[in-house]
Parts: sequence; structure tokens; C-alpha cells
Amino acid sequence: MISNGALQVTPDSAGNFSLAHRSGRVLFNRPFKLWEGDGNGRVASFNSSFLINIFRLNNDSAPGEGFAFIIAPDLNLPPGSDGEYLGLTNSTTDGNPNNHLIAVELDTFKQDFDSDDNHIGLDINSIRSNRTVSLSDLGIQIAPLDPKNYSVWVEYDGENKVMDVYMVEEGNPRPAEPVMSAEVELREIVKQYSYMGFAASTGNATQLNCVLQWNLTVELLEEDGDAEWVKVVLEERRAKSDPNILGTLRSLPGTPREFEFKDLKKATNNFDEKLKLGEGGFGVVYKGLLPKEHVHVAVKKFSRDVKGKDDFLAELTIINRLRHKHLVPLLGWCHKNGMLLLVYDYMPNGSLDKQLFCGREMRTLEWSVEATLDLREPWRMRRTHTRSWRECRYNGLHCTRVFPYWEATPESDVYGFGAVLLEVVCAQRPWASDATFHFLVDWVWCLHREGRIVEAVDERLGNDYVVEEAQRLLLLGLACSHPIATERPKTQAIVQVLSGSVSVPYVPPFKPALCGHPWLLFPRLPILTSRMIHPLVSTLVGPQSALAGRATSDHRTSFSQFLLLNFFLFSIPFL
Repeated sequence: MISNGALQVTPDSAGNFSLAHRSGRVLFNRPFKLWEGDGNGRVASFNSSFLINIFRLNNDSAPGEGFAFIIAPDLNLPPGSDGEYLGLTNSTTDGNPNNHLIAVELDTFKQDFDSDDNHIGLDINSIRSNRTVSLSDLGIQIAPLDPKNYSVWVEYDGENKVMDVYMVEEGNPRPAEPVMSAEVELREIVKQYSYMGFAASTGNATQLNCVLQWNLTVELLEEDGDAEWVKVVLEERRAKSDPNILGTLRSLPGTPREFEFKDLKKATNNFDEKLKLGEGGFGVVYKGLLPKEHVHVAVKKFSRDVKGKDDFLAELTIINRLRHKHLVPLLGWCHKNGMLLLVYDYMPNGSLDKQLFCGREMRTLEWSVEATLDLREPWRMRRTHTRSWRECRYNGLHCTRVFPYWEATPESDVYGFGAVLLEVVCAQRPWASDATFHFLVDWVWCLHREGRIVEAVDERLGNDYVVEEAQRLLLLGLACSHPIATERPKTQAIVQVLSGSVSVPYVPPFKPALCGHPWLLFPRLPILTSRMIHPLVSTLVGPQSALAGRATSDHRTSFSQFLLLNFFLFSIPFL
């Protein structure tokens, strides 16, 4: 199953079913010829490299059971292959040479025959590994408490009959030495034409077994003895054709409602310009009234290009997974004649920039340190195992939309959050109203240097705020806005500062000076303002009624809650 741009070898967590005692396989849908017919013929070499995330669902319990790269005789998943069998065999077939199966396992649960619960093993027709290597000795934890992606290489030399396995944390080059090496006579184990892919399982303990990238290169054997290579690359960006889009939409866990296009057309009065709520790089949002339910909705109509389809799927799969009292729920979707639409609950009180900048009446974002937000689960979601999540982190403002040379990075993510944080606390646009300064950040930095940074707080709050908290948030905004990307705080540190558990990083009294325009010196920095905040943050317009699920219009939102929630929403595209 493809979910959020990842191959989920076992079921994903968003479904309404138990994840325990599950097994699955994901195999390339054509077999490869791996050896020639006679006993002295050539044996194919191959390289299989993949990026994985084995995601434990509960920090209070161990993960389980395991994941494997496999070469199998067919596409079938053996029944009863959950738990210790890793989707490879079952209690009846395990150890049978007729399995014609070889696998490189990453085991996270210790059985009686295992060396430990964190090892790599070579399995031949059985889950009792022919060879194992503990990864703990190498500083690798397959399913750590703090989720990590790992790059794995399985390389087979058909001439020398040697299989090498390499493993390292994402972002590092392939190590010089393999973590496991073994002599393997492929001809004696697998069928001449075999399939390659992945298998995984869960038992009483559970985990998500996710493949984020897969690059497979196989030597093709010809009858005359000549060989060539075929390369198969599976990337995380998918579903560019309409059939794939529909398949992805209809396979979403807890599938949202599929709306009829005619109903949405009628609801928005044929997408009347007078009902337009907003417009962005991905499309236009309209206010609508569903004719049958008599319920107001917000309908996002995506632009008609391939990139828009990718954004549509990314937003739908991510938003569909999120469940939070301060997020407007996704009601459903529609795909008709190449037109892509998402339907959300309608919130009447507008966007953040209107709350901050339109008029100087009482501000609707209330300052409260007593109101807290459960950080644990949103943080785990932010560090999730899917790459499409990271692709969407800029609220729809991909840097290439501003300048095509820019590259999105975690550091630019932090910079953007700092800019929004200063806007919200100061209730000023990013360009300063003071003629002395061109940018808001420069004005706040000057106040910091003069020891009066709290004077930057929105004057409409009066004395209704906590001075220490205001100072902490403003300093955090400056720290995130540091011109040198490597000096900005990491995302986990930001969460800790927002929750008050750690102090703000040191902010120098003078903003580091650099020659040249900062956008040219730092082409990775996005221009991000409060106008780009995701319109689905219901804290701006009131919580949902527990009775009817509708928004109340007179609610004053906790300022602290908003900042924390918005930080976690930096991975969701806006318009």
C-alpha cells in the first residue's frame, strides 16, 4: 500500500483495525532472470538500495517484529506469516528448501533462536538466520524512540558469489565496510526467475514498516552470455496519472467522503468569484453551502497541472491522518475530469493576517500560559516516517515559487517559523512600520539590544500577558531568524522552548552583519508571513462544538496554543 508517499509493507496506523499480528509483502511486479540454465552459466549481480523507517507506535512498549528485503519465487504472501515469520514463511513451510527464498532481515523482536532484538540476519528458506550481526554494537537502533530513517544497501556479486549489506543513518554515504557479508550461491537457493521486494510483520508488539525510496539495479542475463543492466527506481513522489490518483484517494485509511462534482458546483454557485475566500499557488478556496445537508463548507479547487495533483495528494493524505481539536476537519474530496477538490469544514472568522492587521480592535488571540498543548503526539507526527510530510512543510510556499534557485531545508523551515512568531507576538507585518528599519526582525533586534524587547508586544494586549513568556517568545523568534542557518535552533529545541521546559538559546545583542542582500546570501530562506499560515487552523476561529462540530465565533484562542500548533503545522500545504 502507498500511503503518504511511502510503501507501507504492513498496515498503516490510520486504519480502523488492529495492527497486531499482521504481515505483508511489496514486490516488483515482474521477475528477474537470476542465473543461466546450465550449471556453469552466469549468475546475475544486483544492487538494491533503499531508505526505510521502522516506526514504533508506542514508546512504552517494544517494537516488533521485523522487516526484510527478499527474493521470492512468486508474489504470494504465505498465510500465517505474521509475528516471528516476518512475512517470509509460516509454521508449516519454514525451513523447507522448496521455499526458494532468501532474505536480509532487520529484526526488532527477540525470539528464542535470535541473538537479540536489534540485529540484521541472512535468511535462507527459514526465519532461523544462517548468519546474524547485532546492530547495537554498531550504534544502530532499527526502531529507536526518536524515529530515524536508515539507508540500506544489499549488493550481490554474481561472479564471486558474495552478498554484502551496508546500513547507515540517512544522509551519510555508504560505509566502506559492510555490516554483514556472506557467501551465497544464489543458483542453489532461488528459482531462475524470481521476484524482488520487501516483506514485514508485526506480532503482539507492533511497528510501521515503511520504505521511503527504493533503487534496484539488476544485471540482465541474455542467452548468448552477454549482459546488460536494468534499473528500477521507486521514488516517494507518486500518483501523477488520474487512475493512480483515484486509487490513492479510495485507499486512504478511514477514507473521507467522495463528493459529487455537481454538488460542489452547486454549493459554490459554479465557483462564483464572490464566494472566493482566498487564493494561493495551489488553487482557490470558495465558500459553499451543501445543497442536501445545508451545511457551509470551504472548497479548495486545485490548479490543473501535474504538480497540483502531487500537492493535492500530499495534502489529502497528510490532513486525513491528523486528528486534533484545533484543526478543521477534512470532510472529503472530489476528482472529476481532471479537476481536483478538497472539502473542509467552514470557519467564518478569517485568516491570521486579518486577525492581526485588519483594524486595531481587541485581538482575538488571548495570551495564556495555563492552557497547554499535548506536545508528545504532534512531535512524533512531525518526526514521522514519510518523506511527503517533509515535502509539504512550507505551508504551500515552495521556495522555487519565489526564486527557482532556492532549496527547502529544515533550517529555512525554522527561519519561516521565526518570522511568523514575530508577526504574531508583535501584530506587525514583516516589513517594519518604523522608517528607521526595513524589516520587523531588525526592529525587534534593536529593542533586544536596548533591553526593552517586550515593547514589541502587540499593544492591544495591554497588560494582559506574561512578561517572561513574551520575552521568551520574542527571543525565540530572533534565534530562529539568525542569518546563519547553522546557528538557528533545531526543531526539537524549539518545541522545548515553547513548552517552557528549556531556556531560549543565546541571542547576541547585535544581529550578525553580512555583506549583500540576505536573500541572495542565503537563497534557501523562504519569505514566509502570516498570510501563508494554513487556513485550516481552527484556533483562529474558535473550537468545534462537541455537540455539533461547528465553530463558535466568540472564542478567544490561547496565544500559547496557537504558536505551538502552528509550529507543528509547518508541514501542511496551504492554498
